Amino acid sequence: MISNILPGLFEAEINKLEEEIRLYKSDEDLWKVLPGTSNSGGNLCLHVCGNLRHFIGALLGNTGYERDRPYEFSARDLKREVLLDAIADTRKTLAAVVPTLDPAKMELPYADNPLKTDMTYGAFVVYLYGHLRYHLGQINYHRRISS
Repeated sequence: MISNILPGLFEAEINKLEEEIRLYKSDEDLWKVLPGTSNSGGNLCLHVCGNLRHFIGALLGNTGYERDRPYEFSARDLKREVLLDAIADTRKTLAAVVPTLDPAKMELPYADNPLKTDMTYGAFVVYLYGHLRYHLGQINYHRRISS
């Protein structure tokens, strides 16, 4: 069953996110907005962490996390440690919530789906995993060409 492999998948990708942020040559490089793009690597990192802490943490795990989505895209020139702290908090949230997701609930329709398409809770969690990987790829590309 997919719910058995989700914790390991999320853990692997959040570890890759941390590695990418650590690999930036400088804190300044994290915040460069490159020609033809609208987001820096730092903003994408904040967005991924906010997205996961909101949808998996607050909505599925009742963690009480309060998302500030506009901040995810407007923050500038933060120290790398701020991003690493957000990643560490996201890692804790994923480790606490994903293994406890009820397989029966994952088969139920997810009515509050912001994508406005019919899908189950489980399908939405898989979508969140894909969203993480999509932005992780953007961060990897951004890091490599921003130095």
